[in-house]
Amino acid sequence: MIDPKIQAEFDQANNIVFLTGAGVSTASGIPDYRSKNGLYTNDQSDKPSEYYLSSDCLRDEPEVFWQYEKSNMYYPDAKPNVIHEKQAAFTHQKDAVVVTQNIDSLYRKAGTQNLIEFHGNLYTVYCQKCGKKVDYKDYLKSMYHENCGGILRPDIVLYGEGLDPDAISKSVDAVSRADLLVIVGTSMRVYPFAGLIDYRSANAKVLAVNEEQLTFNFPFTMIKENAVDFFKDLQVHA
Repeated sequence: MIDPKIQAEFDQANNIVFLTGAGVSTASGIPDYRSKNGLYTNDQSDKPSEYYLSSDCLRDEPEVFWQYEKSNMYYPDAKPNVIHEKQAAFTHQKDAVVVTQNIDSLYRKAGTQNLIEFHGNLYTVYCQKCGKKVDYKDYLKSMYHENCGGILRPDIVLYGEGLDPDAISKSVDAVSRADLLVIVGTSMRVYPFAGLIDYRSANAKVLAVNEEQLTFNFPFTMIKENAVDFFKDLQVHA
């Protein structure tokens, strides 16, 4: 049962921004990165897990990069869960924006409007040689572009690469205009994403929905609850 005061904050907000991370998609069967069942935690390789998602790996060992990506990152049958769906509904009913670290395309599947994919999208794949986009299914079959022989890659931000300036500017603008910021599925410890919160308005309210306690150096409301249960109960009112 949602606290009526919390429901009222969503109802009364004029500009909502959801800041989300990997924890949003775990209920859809996609592992996160650093939890006890996460991708990095269970990696048995002899190199740091981050290496396999780095620009160095793509440049120096493109086949290793490709094998890791196709074996660990793609979940094409995954479906949006109630968190994605409810946040998507807010983007249709109110002035709401989702800024996500997730690259799994589930927010797109949920029909989210005003979506900023801060780290890109796995399912957008292009050739590094000719720049043409290809279907991700072709990428899962071969790392090479059949037309020119160039090496394919997903359009995501790898370790060692800079962020898309457009994604940064849009995210900062959205956060600065928000009167309600809702943190879901992320510890807000990984920068530069975590730094977005610094652009909030002095009058903005901040909610964090997480089973583990988060800590910030500013006033916020901590909702220690499974986000699936919270969003299942949360109502979307225009």
